[in-house]
Amino acid sequence: VATGVRPRMAVLREQGVNGQVEMAAAFDRAGFQSVDVHMSDIISGRVSLKDFAGVVACGGFSYGDVLGAGEGWAKSILFNSRANDEFSAFFQRQDSFALGICNGCQMMSNLRDLIPGASHWPHFVRNRSEQFEARVAMVEVLDSPSLFFSGMAGSRMPIAVAHGEGFAEFSDESAVNSVLADKLVSIRFVDNTGSATETYPFNPNGSPQGITGLTTRDGRFSIMMPHPERVFRTVQHSWHPDGWGEDGPWMRMFRNARKFIG
Repeated sequence: VATGVRPRMAVLREQGVNGQVEMAAAFDRAGFQSVDVHMSDIISGRVSLKDFAGVVACGGFSYGDVLGAGEGWAKSILFNSRANDEFSAFFQRQDSFALGICNGCQMMSNLRDLIPGASHWPHFVRNRSEQFEARVAMVEVLDSPSLFFSGMAGSRMPIAVAHGEGFAEFSDESAVNSVLADKLVSIRFVDNTGSATETYPFNPNGSPQGITGLTTRDGRFSIMMPHPERVFRTVQHSWHPDGWGEDGPWMRMFRNARKFIG
């Protein structure tokens, strides 16, 4: 990468979002200049997404985490002409990239019509457990075009989850099989044998075939329900192999984004 250059990263949040500080720290460590951007900044015109290399939509109780919280966030974009124009222009650029986590994942999935190559993304609805789930789960990284997971396929790693609406709702089973066959699933929950699972609590939300992260066909835009920004440091793991050093394995996600910029 171009040392001495820190591309600007918009760390996007809405009312109630609380994951922006950890997210900013992860992208800062990866070599970005993390910039706090609230939706009100975009709607008012104080900030334009054209000034950023990438956008990350953060998680954590947007709109008080009421039912459809991420969908409400998306509608604040879809039904506001300035915000709609800003995000549409950003997604249409050939050099932009974006990541949506938790509420940000739910929000971006509802912007699929604005995002090239995202028509296969599911809706995210109430967990099958009918309750908020905050725990550590195991996921497997699958082979996909996602720029964030370059070189990580086959990894099985613990990750933090904290969501009430993480069930990936597809139109039917064939749609689930199609996204897997097309290698558009980036991560999925696995059980203690390393197999994809729908069994609780290995899969905290019950999503079909463990699917909990997806990407677009060109890999520039990705969404995932778990929180890699909460476990990017070694000290955030209850156990780790000797010799890990300061950075945990999830740090590679953020460095992959910096590598994409060059």
